[in-house]
Amino acid sequence: MAVAAFAAFAMTSCNNQPQQNDTKGGAAGAQKGEAKIAYVEVDSIMTQYTYWKEVTKLMEQKERNIQSTLAAKQKNLQQAAQNFQQGIQSNKYTQEQAQGIQANLQKQAQDADALQQRLGNEYQQEIAKYNKALTDSIHHFLEAFNKDKKYAMILAKQGDNILYADKSLDITDEVVKGMNKAYKGMKNEK
Repeated sequence: MAVAAFAAFAMTSCNNQPQQNDTKGGAAGAQKGEAKIAYVEVDSIMTQYTYWKEVTKLMEQKERNIQSTLAAKQKNLQQAAQNFQQGIQSNKYTQEQAQGIQANLQKQAQDADALQQRLGNEYQQEIAKYNKALTDSIHHFLEAFNKDKKYAMILAKQGDNILYADKSLDITDEVVKGMNKAYKGMKNEK
């Protein structure tokens, strides 16, 4: 269970002008009648956005806690099974007692499996919740950010999903700085 990676996003504004990818003009130098396009490196948001760094630490700690809890349950179950096996070998139990202990061990194993399933589901739901919050945060920030910038489209660049883009179209640093500033302001309000 590793922290799930954020899926790439794309946002378009309400600009109905035709979209042209003029790399000479760049994001800041679009000519009249041309649509301005920019992109953001998603990996940079994942590593530099304070909110996401905090979420990542939180989820890594939660994952360690889950693993620790499950490991302790498994260790206790193994020890109980080992003690039961030793008791059987030394004729410590009657047949009825042995059947009862064995049934109890099976119930404990089922409970451990159910706990693992429940904790895994809760963990995945929490990751999904944080991923949605991240996506919403990015979209809301870009909507406000774009009121002044007037980009027709802001693309997400993650890995090789964009085969070529002029570096002048990269607004990642500006976006990350703005998102961190907005997040810091939100935290200070709380």
